[in-house]
Amino acid sequence: MNALIEKLNDGGPAFTYIIVLTFLVLIGLFVRGILMKGEKYKTIELMKQISWFAVAWGFLGRTFGLIMIFDKVQAMGDVAPSVFADGLKIALVAPLCGILVFALTRLGIVVLVSLQKNYQPQENN
Repeated sequence: MNALIEKLNDGGPAFTYIIVLTFLVLIGLFVRGILMKGEKYKTIELMKQISWFAVAWGFLGRTFGLIMIFDKVQAMGDVAPSVFADGLKIALVAPLCGILVFALTRLGIVVLVSLQKNYQPQENN
């Protein structure tokens, strides 16, 4: 558990913990969708929108992380490859969390749609 918390801190707590929070909200929506009888369309649509937010927030975190890495490289001048590689590793944690939340949410949506008898998605406007 400490290793997971350490990785979340490495990825930038402002980004990774918000993604974890959205994942907890999505778990709650999934449970609500399982327990709800009848139309699950609004729950499914809300899950889709929140999962896209998690992906976008993760890539925003990556962008900020890369900017910080390049600022450090510029300030230091000549940088060892290990320092640069460590910075790139940190910049990839937030998008990885976002993509993982997105994929797990999509799996949950598949389950909810399969449980619903008359699911008809509306067209996007």
